[in-house]
Amino acid sequence: VQLQASGGGLVQAGGSLRLSCEASGRTFSSYIMGWFRQAPGKVREFVATISWSGGRIYYADSVKGRFTISRDSAKNTVYLQMNSLKPEDTAVYYCAAGSGLIRSTIATPTRYDYWGQGTLVTVSS
Repeated sequence: VQLQASGGGLVQAGGSLRLSCEASGRTFSSYIMGWFRQAPGKVREFVATISWSGGRIYYADSVKGRFTISRDSAKNTVYLQMNSLKPEDTAVYYCAAGSGLIRSTIATPTRYDYWGQGTLVTVSS
């Protein structure tokens, strides 16, 4: 089972990046896919989720209106389009897959079963 995250980089404030997370090694159709991030010295925090059916889309308040999560089931890939980036968005971004999640647990990192290796996003001011 592998989740491969990519797409991070250095961008100026106000810029955009698109992260990708390719899933392989098993069938994830019943899983919720999530993006989390962790800034230096801070705990890992929820960013967004989506189910493979395209529903169960939720965003953290801090990214609503700026980030968009989507998926391509044919490619087993989940995307996070990040626009209007701010310096406080700087973090390592992780994708994760979890099963049996409900609305109250969807933002809890420990409820996810599989994690990618993370991709660094740095937003300069």
